[in-house]
Amino acid sequence: MLKSSLGLNGGMTAPHRAAALAGRDVLAQGGTAIEAMVAAAATIAVVYPHMNGIGGDGFWIIHRPGQAPVGISACGTAAALATSEFYADKGHVDAIPARGGLAALTVPGTISGWDAALSLVPQERRIPLSRLLADAIGHAKNGIAVTGNQADCTVAKLDGLRDVPGFAETYLVDGNPPQAGAKLVQKALGETLEHLAENGLRSFYEGKIAQTHAAFLEQNGSPLRLGDFEGFNAQNVTPLTVKTSQGQLFNMTAPTQGVASLMILGLFDRLGVTQGESFAHVHGLIEATKQAFIQRNAELGDPDHMATHAQEWLTDEKLDAMAARIDREGALDWPYDPKQGDTIWMGASDSDGTVVSFIQSVFWEFGSGLTCPETGVFFQNRGAGFSLAPGPNQLGPNRKPFHTLNPALAHLNDGRIMAYGTMGGEGQPQTQSAIFTRYAQFGMDLQAAVTAPRWLLGKTWGDDTMTLKLESRCEPALVAALGAAGHDVEMLPEFSDLTGHAGAVVVHTNGLVETATDPRADGAALSI
Repeated sequence: MLKSSLGLNGGMTAPHRAAALAGRDVLAQGGTAIEAMVAAAATIAVVYPHMNGIGGDGFWIIHRPGQAPVGISACGTAAALATSEFYADKGHVDAIPARGGLAALTVPGTISGWDAALSLVPQERRIPLSRLLADAIGHAKNGIAVTGNQADCTVAKLDGLRDVPGFAETYLVDGNPPQAGAKLVQKALGETLEHLAENGLRSFYEGKIAQTHAAFLEQNGSPLRLGDFEGFNAQNVTPLTVKTSQGQLFNMTAPTQGVASLMILGLFDRLGVTQGESFAHVHGLIEATKQAFIQRNAELGDPDHMATHAQEWLTDEKLDAMAARIDREGALDWPYDPKQGDTIWMGASDSDGTVVSFIQSVFWEFGSGLTCPETGVFFQNRGAGFSLAPGPNQLGPNRKPFHTLNPALAHLNDGRIMAYGTMGGEGQPQTQSAIFTRYAQFGMDLQAAVTAPRWLLGKTWGDDTMTLKLESRCEPALVAALGAAGHDVEMLPEFSDLTGHAGAVVVHTNGLVETATDPRADGAALSI
C-alpha cells in the first residue's frame, strides 16, 4: 500500500506531477507555500486543461502560524448585462446554455486570487512573478504529453465541444481528440502567461489582454464586456468554521458548498461512531450528506441574496436538530437535483509553517469550451449554474453563482494543521468527509486515507444515475449491509474518477510534513 510522503521543510501535492514539481521547486528555492501554490496553479492550468484553466475561478484558505486562517474568494461575478431578459431574448427561458459564448457569463476570477494571495507575502522576500510562472510558460510553449485522463475526457465530451469557437484548433489534433502521450503545444497561452509575468497579474483584467477577451466574448454572444473585467477583484473573506471532537474545521464561504462539507462532519461527529470503514462509518457519512445537501439546495447561493448567513447553519442547535433526523440503520429516500463541476485541488506547506488549501475550476470539462485563439484562454461556464427562477442562486448582474468548490483546512486538537480537498463537483464534500474521518478520527495513514475505496451519492460530472456508487474494492460485507439498509447501490471500477482526485497535507507541531496524492489522478505528493 502507498504511504504518505514525509519531510521537514514543506510539502506539495497536486493531481498532476508537473504542478507538484513546480510548487516543490519554489519551496526548495526558499519560496513560501503561497508562492509555490501560484506556480503550481499556473502549471496545472496548462498541463491539466480539461479540469481547470486561467479562464476559471479559484478559492484559497491559508493558515499562517499565530494567525486566524484567511480565505480568498476569487469567484467571478456575472456580467452587468447578464439578466433573465438577456437570455430570453436569445431564446433561453428555462436554462442557461452549458457551452459556447452564452455559457461564458462570469468573469474569470482565479488570477485575481493569485494576486491577492501573493499580496500576503512580504515584499522583501517575494520570488519574482516571472520565476513563479516559468514552468507553466515552458510547458505551454514547448508542449505537454497529454494524460490519459485528458484524452478520455476529450473523447467523452467531444460532441458538445467540437463546434465551440476556438476549441478544436486548440485542443484537438488534426480534428481528433489527442491520444494519451500526444504532444500538445499551447503557444498562445504561453505568450499570455509571459505577458502576465512581465506586466503583473492585474494585466489580465486591464489593458491588451482584457480588451482582446472582451471583444472575443462579445463577438461570440457572451454578455461579458471590458468593464466587467476592469471592475473585478478577488475578495478576502473569513472562512466558515465548526468545532468537532477532532478540532476546529474551516471551509470556504458562500456561494461555495463549503458549508455543506462542514455540516457533514459536524453531523457525523454527533453520531458517536467508533470504528472506521464500518457500516456505521460509511452509512453515517452518507446520511449526514443527505441532510446537508437538502439544506444546501434550498438556501445556498450568492451570500448577498441568502436568507441567513451560512455560518448560522453550523450552530450546535441547528446541527443537533439535523443529526436527530438521521436513521442509524436505514437510508433516507433520495434523489434530488445534483450539482456538477470539474476542478483541481492542491495543497502546500512551507518551512515557516504556512499551509495552503487551494482549489481552481472551470465548472464543466473545458468549461464553456469557448477558447480565444489570440490568448489561448478558454472561459469557464460556471454561470450556467445560475437559475433563471427566483431564489438565492438567481441570475443577475454582478451576482455570484453557486460553486461546488470548497478547499478545506483543519486545526486538530493536538496542534496538527491539515489541508485537504478534491475535485468532483457533488462528490467534493463526500470525499472530504471520508478522508478527514479516516485520518483525523480513526487514525489511518494519510496516503491510505486518500487511496482507500470511496463512494459517491448521486450523480456528478460524467454520470447520469442517482445511485450510491461504491468502488469495487469496498468490502463485500459492507456493500451488502448498505444495500440491506435501503441504499440503491451501484458498483464502480476499483479506482474511479467519479469519486474525485483528492490530496492532503498535514503539518505536525515538530515540523514533520505528511503529503498524500490520489492514485486516481496523475499527480504526486512531494515533501522536502
